[in-house]
Amino acid sequence: MNGKEVRTGTGLLVGDMDRMVRFYRDILGFQTQWDGGPFADFETAGGELSLFMYSREEFARAIGEEYVPPKGINQTFEIALWLPAFADVDAEYERLSKLDVQFPTGGPVTYPFGIRNFYVADPEGNLLEIGSANVI
Repeated sequence: MNGKEVRTGTGLLVGDMDRMVRFYRDILGFQTQWDGGPFADFETAGGELSLFMYSREEFARAIGEEYVPPKGINQTFEIALWLPAFADVDAEYERLSKLDVQFPTGGPVTYPFGIRNFYVADPEGNLLEIGSANVI
């Protein structure tokens, strides 16, 4: 890949496609043309990163593995959603606070190293960091 133009994508392997698509589309506001099948992709404004979902059961079948559903908060990765400014982080927290959303670590925190963020858990326990590195 060295020297080639490469786009990065993040894929979530999900158990309940309908529930997860509704969360990312209706709660977080990502756009999708999902048709109800085992794969959904989402449009992002930045264009540099794509987000897609694939049925966990279909993926396990495709690689010849047994399907084992996860439980609780996924502590193996996070998806970071970076906003332009600290004020945007606070506004997004206020917006999401009015919805049925889980905040595993509570409200926004500003760290000494210059980031303000909070965490949201999606319906299957994947962590989303919503933050900014810009005070303005």
